[in-house]
Amino acid sequence: MEGIGGPPMPQWGHDAWRMYQYYLDKSTPHTTYRWIGSLVIVAIYCLRVYSDQGFYIFVFGLGIYLLNLLIGFLSPLVDPELEGSDGPLLPIKRSDEFKPFIRRLPEFKFWYSMTKAFCIAFVMTFFSVFDAPVFWPILLCYGIVLFVITMRRLIGHMIKYKYIPFSIGKRKYSGKKGSASSSGSRED
Repeated sequence: MEGIGGPPMPQWGHDAWRMYQYYLDKSTPHTTYRWIGSLVIVAIYCLRVYSDQGFYIFVFGLGIYLLNLLIGFLSPLVDPELEGSDGPLLPIKRSDEFKPFIRRLPEFKFWYSMTKAFCIAFVMTFFSVFDAPVFWPILLCYGIVLFVITMRRLIGHMIKYKYIPFSIGKRKYSGKKGSASSSGSRED
């Protein structure tokens, strides 16, 4: 049976895609190692751009794309400002029902999109047709201003609706304070 839009994918292509997906799925619980690998890719890309002294328009475009990903990562799935409900959706007082922060863009998709974008941008640095001559200080200033304005708006939204997009960790019960048996020290 022939697929829509062209001939079917050859068997080796399908096997390669399944192997890629297998290792991608295996990397899901290893958050620290994934981010370390991404930082290595980012460092290699930065060295490539620095050594070539070019491709600044791609750096700017990549920065805009990463800012867009960051906004999705730091924003709640249900935006209280856009939701037309009467009351607040996020808990405001301690007596309110606990509602966990659910991101619009999950961490794995944020990592995957960011890493894929850096890999594509790295490959594009090998083709001189993509190296458009631009005055990079203007792009840098515009990128910084855009980042500051966007983060100011996003942080203001976080303060207004009282949510924190990061979890510090699970709170642990410390027990009763002041008793010698709960201090955790043993003398042997």
